[in-house]
Amino acid sequence: MSTAPHVVIVGSGPIGSAYARTVLENHPTATVTMFEAGPQLTEVPGESVRNIADPVAKERAREMSQGPQAGAHRESLGIPAGAVVEGMFTARQGTHLLDFGGDGSAHAPTFPAVAAATNVGGQGAHWTCAIPRPAFSERVAFIPDAEWDELIGTAESLLHAQSAAFADSAIGGAIRSLLEAEFGAELPSGYGVGTLPVAGDPQPDGSMRWAGADVVLGPLIDPAHPLSRRFTLRDLSFVRRIVRDGDRATGVVVDDLRTRTETPVDADIVVVAADAFRSPQLLWASGIRPAALGRYLTEHHVVISTVALDGDRMGDLVSDDQLDEELARRAQHAADPVAAVNRIPFSEPDHPFSLQVMYAEKPPFPLDPSHPHAGSRWGYVNMGYGVRKHPRVDDGVTFSDAELDYRGLPNMTIEYALTPAEEDEIAQATERLRRAGSALGTFVAEPRLLPNGSSLHYMGTMRMGDVDDGTSVADPYSRVWGIENLVVGGNALIPTANTMNPTLMSVAIAVRGAREIARELQR
Repeated sequence: MSTAPHVVIVGSGPIGSAYARTVLENHPTATVTMFEAGPQLTEVPGESVRNIADPVAKERAREMSQGPQAGAHRESLGIPAGAVVEGMFTARQGTHLLDFGGDGSAHAPTFPAVAAATNVGGQGAHWTCAIPRPAFSERVAFIPDAEWDELIGTAESLLHAQSAAFADSAIGGAIRSLLEAEFGAELPSGYGVGTLPVAGDPQPDGSMRWAGADVVLGPLIDPAHPLSRRFTLRDLSFVRRIVRDGDRATGVVVDDLRTRTETPVDADIVVVAADAFRSPQLLWASGIRPAALGRYLTEHHVVISTVALDGDRMGDLVSDDQLDEELARRAQHAADPVAAVNRIPFSEPDHPFSLQVMYAEKPPFPLDPSHPHAGSRWGYVNMGYGVRKHPRVDDGVTFSDAELDYRGLPNMTIEYALTPAEEDEIAQATERLRRAGSALGTFVAEPRLLPNGSSLHYMGTMRMGDVDDGTSVADPYSRVWGIENLVVGGNALIPTANTMNPTLMSVAIAVRGAREIARELQR
């Protein structure tokens, strides 16, 4: 191995960023080049768009994410119809549908809300920053418990985890008390009602600076830090294929979207961390086609509702002065829809779903002024249960060598179906959501199941495994079976059935893979 090995990373989201930082911090001379097909949205690379206070600038940044190119060449592909729920579970503004109906559109009639963001920072520029720890069967069984706990802790550090965001909110505390009265006796110790862990940095004025890929990159984007001299980020640079010498990856071919010139780039290691659809698509386009590629697609299905908080019940727990203080604080941060965030986490066997409860002084949609709960002084909660999808080989994405997509790569067709196992747990979650809403107030939006693909948390299509038996794409260190020097990353690696927000888990898996890269490069 050369004294200054070169690592190429495809994708600039939190996972690719975790690879870049971990490799450079664990190898004394390695260099990293990161390629991103989309534009840079913010002055700080990868910063969360949610931190932009000016609504016009925020909207422009989101629009720049909604297509494959920026500026005069940007091509908006749309937002999932009927699924814009800002500040709920996903920031769907800033995404574009994969099945958008035009030339080169993917085919996803059974997964209609499937969407992606194309920008520096990936979905990390738009996400809600929720980072609950995986538990019970959500964890990866073949990673030892002690190592897993350390990896999760490292991932939390990279993401600037906050376990008690808005814990001082009197409104949030009252919501927890009402939910505890309803559900507490049914939940196991350590998995009851609590605050939702999030990624970000509390500010002196009570607001949050939400984390994006920028906080993961950390010193790599600080010009004064020595590590930044070994890191290069190139936006509007679309990787068209992985170059191989037999069963060994040797680099990539990059299409500069500004000049439309293609250039080969050599690499000692290639890391593909785009997303759960475009990463396997790149492998397929490069002739790398393990049997499990694209299969075992999962997400967590979401049953959502909005509830107007009950004034009498809240008034028993929160004084008028405390409410006035809360509303005054919210008025200072009107551009940020998230205030107090609470949850009931996944646990087994009796609570195999996750509840998120987010307080806001306004509902996420306009209420008719004549509605009895319009303009509620006590505000509202947007609530939802995440319900797991059990992995099946039948669910997944296939690629066509005969039909190209709008990028000129093999086009996608997504096949997906709910089974009685999911339908039963969705029914249970819906019943619990009704109980939660009734404990807190009055429904202003009835519980409903969002369309398949709405979570934006897509998993399993490059799943990791402990043996090369055709049911996984990568080994326990995220290396593609049978191809040297090729590593994959992202939610697509997750082989388990998960109920909520997989980013923390995927960053932990990436840390493990990146440490192994650094070890291999020093052998």
